[in-house]
Amino acid sequence: MRTSNLSGFSKALCLFVFTLIASLVMAISAYADQVATAISPGGELSVRIMTGNEGHITYAIDRKGVEVISPSKLGFILADQPKLERNMALTSQAQSRHNETWELPWGERQFVRNDYNELRLGFTEKTGLKRQLTVVFRLYDNGFGFRYEFPDQPQLKTVKIVEELTEFTVTEPATAWWIPAGEWNRYEYLYNKTPLSKVSQAHTPITLKTTSGLHMAFHEAALVDYSAMWLRRVSGQTLKANLSPHGDGPKVTRAAPFNTPWRTVQMADTAGGLVENDLVLNLNEPNALGDVSWVKPYKYVGIWWDMHLNNNTWSSGPKHGATTKKTKNYIDFAAKNGLRGVLVEGWNMGWDGDWFANGDDFDFTKAYPDFDIEGLAAYAKKKKVHIVGHHETAGNIAVYEPQLEAALDLYQRLGIDSIKTGYVADAGGVKARDADGNIFYTWHDGQIMARHHLKVVVEAAKRKIAINPHEPIKDTGLRRTYPNWVAREGARGMEYNAWGQPPNPPEHEINLVFTRLLSGPMDYTPGILSLEGAGQPLQSSVARQLALYVVIYSPIQMAADTIENYRKHMKPFQFIKDVPTDWADTKVLNGEVGDYVTIVRKDKASADWYLGAATDEAGRTLEVALNFLESGKVYTAQIYRDADDTDYRTDTRHHYVIEQKTVTAADRLTLKLAPGGGQAIRFVAAKSR
Repeated sequence: MRTSNLSGFSKALCLFVFTLIASLVMAISAYADQVATAISPGGELSVRIMTGNEGHITYAIDRKGVEVISPSKLGFILADQPKLERNMALTSQAQSRHNETWELPWGERQFVRNDYNELRLGFTEKTGLKRQLTVVFRLYDNGFGFRYEFPDQPQLKTVKIVEELTEFTVTEPATAWWIPAGEWNRYEYLYNKTPLSKVSQAHTPITLKTTSGLHMAFHEAALVDYSAMWLRRVSGQTLKANLSPHGDGPKVTRAAPFNTPWRTVQMADTAGGLVENDLVLNLNEPNALGDVSWVKPYKYVGIWWDMHLNNNTWSSGPKHGATTKKTKNYIDFAAKNGLRGVLVEGWNMGWDGDWFANGDDFDFTKAYPDFDIEGLAAYAKKKKVHIVGHHETAGNIAVYEPQLEAALDLYQRLGIDSIKTGYVADAGGVKARDADGNIFYTWHDGQIMARHHLKVVVEAAKRKIAINPHEPIKDTGLRRTYPNWVAREGARGMEYNAWGQPPNPPEHEINLVFTRLLSGPMDYTPGILSLEGAGQPLQSSVARQLALYVVIYSPIQMAADTIENYRKHMKPFQFIKDVPTDWADTKVLNGEVGDYVTIVRKDKASADWYLGAATDEAGRTLEVALNFLESGKVYTAQIYRDADDTDYRTDTRHHYVIEQKTVTAADRLTLKLAPGGGQAIRFVAAKSR
């Protein structure tokens, strides 16, 4: 860890104390029940804590002196005790200052600034059981997080949470981008754009833009052994926490002492400011695994898209995809084109018959007879290619967990150091087993699955294996603590372009940048250069498919089309070969939620930069300054752009232009994006003489 130089700290401390005293004086005159306040390091945000006549705990947030979160409730409903919300008195408070810079082993940037003021508040019931509860706020200049801490106390040894009473009351009218929570298809929905006052129940992140232009994203950080938080609008512009169900008891059961996840709100004047915000990562604990140099960002191809096109099957038979012959062809292609991995789905026994939401027959160590896993592992190693393992559970962790260690041992022995897991089942359809061995059904994002996913990640780490779950629990920044948790799905992915009705519209990936991707990397699986699904076209251009490798961040990126199609499109495929998956820095040059975005990223392994731009159904012309490039250097811009006649609605979606320009940091570029189109650029730094 590298700690930053705190020069000027005395001056900042004086400003902090002066502002705090002024805030307290104003608070005393304005709020008879205000008991505490604190500000962020630069004074951008402040929090006010009130207890009210009945002892309810509420908080409010001001930004630049203007209230943005109106007084909002805190507290809990418990299963076997009275609600923990009334008759609360503040019995202790402490403030502290924190400022550090830490290094990511892989990510969108190499170094992360973690600069916040912490307010720690102890509350005790004035009557009854006199239970204690601690609330901790961390205030950043670009957002805040808070969590509850249950101390060790004789009157509350086991905490059985029915519901949180946490609220976020947004002061100013706002537009919201959101997907429904508690519905059958988990996170795999197209985004709604509505007034905040029309939101029903939403997954997080949910992104808002107020009438004055403030952008906010509501989410959570460090979701460990707890149920995921949904947000339900209860009245007006108040969003209330609604924890994902358990299925067999209270939503959360924990032995005290313990901490809840952080409830987070990121803020920025621009949509791009949300993307550049590291608050969720910062609220997670540091790396718990030690040396993680074995976690390798990479690109891969796979026996996957053919199944979605109905050319192959996961199950055995004449169309079986996971055969020794086909896998060798993919290994050869990966080796020839510098791709590290080959994903193989459908290799293991159990795919025949009705496996969806069932999974009783899956065997994670036994291959189908036409898949020589031992021989293929040796062949891949010879070719310097890594097989990417696959564990589809069909949401049946009652079958998967007893086999987990043996399955991981097999992969470790074969040199398979990365696994895509899957949990294909309707929401609420995960099969789990209780302490007595009885099967019950639970949710993909409940406490049981929070425990399960971390169990998989930790067991995999013992064997130096990385994990990429699909149909997962949502990302809350745990990749900081467990860097082998490299990516996940958790949104409507590329497969919907094969068979979805409707397929993903052009605005979908733009929405993802400013919503789902605020939580962490997504294995979206871009790069369908054929632009063809199963009898339906992709709503995209070729240049856009290339741009997605920069626009949608993941340390593992799939070249998702078939190798037969790539052999037909080797000129644009060159960008996929070139683009890295690990970055020294990331900047958002422009963007609006659901409309367009331009992102640039600097390669960690060279001086090169990469640009990705994409638009919705409207064509656009965007001007971008190249001042992110190193001053004084000359770069060759290798440009992959839409042709003048490109349009995602016609066969011209296949049209593209590849060209080069010499540029410097003083130049500007005009990006012309076709309807549903995009642009990808590699800026190659000239070698010094």
